[in-house]
Amino acid sequence: MRRREFLRTSAAAAAAAWFLPKSFALPQKFSASDTVTLGNTGIKTSRLAMGTGTVGWAGHSNQTALGIDGLSKLLLNGYDNGLRFFDTATGYGSHPHVAEALKHVQRDKVCVMTKDDSRDAKTVRANLDRFRRELGTDYIDVYLIHCVTEGDWTTRFRPVMDVLEEAKQKKIIRSHGVSCHSIEALRAAAKSPWVEVDLARINPIGSHMDADPATVLSVLKQMKADGKAVVGMKILGAGDLRHKQDDAIKYALSLGILDSFTIGAENQAEQNDLVRRIAAA
Repeated sequence: MRRREFLRTSAAAAAAAWFLPKSFALPQKFSASDTVTLGNTGIKTSRLAMGTGTVGWAGHSNQTALGIDGLSKLLLNGYDNGLRFFDTATGYGSHPHVAEALKHVQRDKVCVMTKDDSRDAKTVRANLDRFRRELGTDYIDVYLIHCVTEGDWTTRFRPVMDVLEEAKQKKIIRSHGVSCHSIEALRAAAKSPWVEVDLARINPIGSHMDADPATVLSVLKQMKADGKAVVGMKILGAGDLRHKQDDAIKYALSLGILDSFTIGAENQAEQNDLVRRIAAA
């Protein structure tokens, strides 16, 4: 059995066995539209971010398959339900779709987070202009270095970090950070004063995560204590927890670590259901 198949099978088995005790109760009521502040950035947005990158790679995702009109309407449906966090990336190909939605909302009422796969400072500098053109906005709220795996990335990619720091000083972006895809990269992010926002994979069964939940949580707690914004992703384990959505959402809400979390709905019914589930939790 290949490693990827083994991990998928193991995650499925863990999902089948895992559940919250019936007596489990959250310490407070939550809603998807709760106003939260992302760490020490001062950026206020909604608890639930609208993901646009389900199976997102090579400029395509399940959400972009809806077309510009379809995805922009989905984002606007979320906006009408109080969601103010648009999660996009050049790798998803969803910038034009987000741009269309932004035409119909007050720009300073939403948070736009995008991600850059480039590791070259010159390319990132050019992308800052390209991304803003594609998104139809003068500034980007959260700009992340995407899918980092190297444990020494804070040294290796210092020129990119410097470009993004300069962009923040010029108010081209409001904050910068990273999306990690290894525990070594995550630990480096926790130690780096440069990281203001971290997009972290977290769910109760360890599906598509950097390490087991306990190990990841120990790093995220350090980030939270240092004032970094922690935005959760893979809350439903990339679909492995689709039959235990309520438990997975309760788990994310119970941690006391996530400022916000992103989930990619693929239609309005799914999106409305997510909003309902978070309120019911």
